[in-house]
Order: sequence, then structure tokens, then C-alpha cells
Amino acid sequence: MGLKDKLMGFIAPVDDEDMEEELEFTEEEARTISQYEQPKAKGVTKVSSDTKMVLFEPRSFEEAEEVGRHLKERRAAVVNLHRLQREYAQRTIDFLTGVVFALDGTIQKIGHNVILCTPRTIGVHGEISLDQDEN
Repeated sequence: MGLKDKLMGFIAPVDDEDMEEELEFTEEEARTISQYEQPKAKGVTKVSSDTKMVLFEPRSFEEAEEVGRHLKERRAAVVNLHRLQREYAQRTIDFLTGVVFALDGTIQKIGHNVILCTPRTIGVHGEISLDQDEN
């Protein structure tokens, strides 16, 4: 064991038993997880060239990439995140925020777990109040 190995063992000790640990799920948990992680459809949806807005209800984080492609093609997207687990919904919002920023677009919440993403070429006028206390 050289000096480098000793130093690495001190800084970041590695326990061989921890590396072999696997997560085990019950069959029901595995079905529930897989239901949310399976994309609804493989491949890109064919959309008419005159379409200005598309609606999405992603079932996995991977489907956020398709939303990004539509934004790049100058289409607005309404994304309903209610089918995603909270963690995946947050990852999707983070990803789409980056896409919208890169395209100089806008992103706004228009309902519970529903967001509107628009490229720079599509303007949005008006505001939706999400506070229930306002009249």
C-alpha cells in the first residue's frame, strides 16, 4: 500500500460491503416506480408545422427532452406534471427552466403542477393568480 493509497483511504474511505449493497423493492413498489418512470411513447410525436402550442403530460423525466425540442421549434408548451413523482417533477422544471433561459423564453406556473413554457417568439399576455385568498 503506497502513500497515495493511504492518503485516499484517509480522505475517502471505501467499504467494500457498501459497494455491493443493492436496493430491494417489493413487487408492488417496483410496479409503482416503473409506472412513473416509463415514457408514454417512444420517439418524437409528429406535429403539424402550423401548430403554435403543444400539451404534455410526461410520465418520466426523459420526456422533458421532447418538450425542449418543441420549444426549439418555436412552439409553446403546457406541461402538466401531476403524473410525475415530486422529485422527477422538480428535475423536469429545472431542465425546462434551463431550456427556456437558453432560448430567451419564459416559464410560468399556471396551475397546481402545470407550467407554461414559451419561446421568445410567442408572447403571453395576462396573469393567472394562484392565491386562493385573493378576490
